[in-house]
Amino acid sequence: MPIIRPANGQPASLTGPARPQILILFPSPCLPLKRVSPRVSRTVLLWCLLAFCATTVHLLRLDARALLWLDESRSSPQERAAGLWLPGYRAVSQIELAGFEREEFSDLAYDPATGTLFAVSGKQPLLIELTREGEILRSIRLPGASNLEGVAVLEGGCLAVTDERQHKLSIFRIDADTRELRTEQLIQQVDLGHADDPNKGFEGLAWDKRNRRLLLGKEKYPVMLYQLPSDGCRTIGELQEIRGLGDYMTDLAALTVDPNSGHILALSQESHLLLELSETYQPRSFITLLRGMNGLEHNIPQAEGVAVDETGTLYMVSEHNLFYVFRKEQVVQPAARSDHETTRQAPVPPAR
Repeated sequence: MPIIRPANGQPASLTGPARPQILILFPSPCLPLKRVSPRVSRTVLLWCLLAFCATTVHLLRLDARALLWLDESRSSPQERAAGLWLPGYRAVSQIELAGFEREEFSDLAYDPATGTLFAVSGKQPLLIELTREGEILRSIRLPGASNLEGVAVLEGGCLAVTDERQHKLSIFRIDADTRELRTEQLIQQVDLGHADDPNKGFEGLAWDKRNRRLLLGKEKYPVMLYQLPSDGCRTIGELQEIRGLGDYMTDLAALTVDPNSGHILALSQESHLLLELSETYQPRSFITLLRGMNGLEHNIPQAEGVAVDETGTLYMVSEHNLFYVFRKEQVVQPAARSDHETTRQAPVPPAR
């Protein structure tokens, strides 16, 4: 127990007259300090662990992901063949793009006319063309742009970009010799409206050729999918809300459309998730972008762009200058044997 002494250091009198004194409270040198109970320590640790788990469940949407996994396990071979079926993909290339260490890749789009990819950088307004192996072909400057977050290759040499800070969608015409996008190359500019948070506007952008529309994704507040009708080089309608994705991810970083199935891919940086949606916007499959999953050697730190080509190969970029390629694993089916072969022939031992 602590001992109470007056400020002069003398013991306090118990019988003398009461008078105002300044008391100093300090532990007795003869008594040990009171230790924190192990039970209290365990309680604090438990609460910290519960808070960490709750945060992880929220950011990764693990409750919804468990239901997605359950739906995946119940899907038929026909349903899996009708789309991309993301669990079958593995990372086959994970590289850094030299010379762009200080950039911030924000989106990615595939150009079927040239067989190349286009990425945008948000830090320095650039449009970057690269091969499907990650070789840089050219950089195109965009004077006047502020914070590029989306890119989509349309038709007839038309290309659309979104500026999150300026809340605008711009459509340009480019060719093989373009090195800078000037005013005379601008075809159309669309005001996407004001966002409450200038850094939480439209990030995802994709061209849906089958349905003649641009798809746009709002990053947060709310996480939402939109569409904008287009003729392939101009928008021809109003921005329309499609559906929310907040049940599956805490942010939306990028969009792309599979040219074969028409399915939509939605990428989340915070939730480390790539989600496949059917043409009716229902979840079909997903992959988690963490180390050890689907062939990844490390976590994808900040996934910002995704694209898919006509072969079904997936491409992804992450800040600052990381480039990934995913391909579907080829499953070799064993040849069927007749009943006669099964009963008369011994199994062949595996090669060593």
